[in-house]
Amino acid sequence: MADHGHVEYATAEGNDLPAHEAMYDRFVHLVLVGGAAVTNLVLGLAIGAVAGHWLVAFGIFFLATIVALHGLMSGARTPSVVMVVVALIALGLTSGGGSAS
Repeated sequence: MADHGHVEYATAEGNDLPAHEAMYDRFVHLVLVGGAAVTNLVLGLAIGAVAGHWLVAFGIFFLATIVALHGLMSGARTPSVVMVVVALIALGLTSGGGSAS
């Protein structure tokens, strides 16, 4: 059998853990901001196509695009999540969930 030595990460050549962690953080940020942008677009389509409020839907599209670009350039994640909540509230308000008489 082959002789296995101990792995020493602190002294190993080519150990680039900070770069790996930075890349992982960028990937998670891209997934969160991109997923929020896609969610906002789907909610905007639901508002426009199902509820028939296309003006509100285009407003959601415009704001979601601005918020996604801001999040990608600045590194902020909170505005993307807030925009999803705003789109959900807009969907709730435009869905006409009135009482059945």
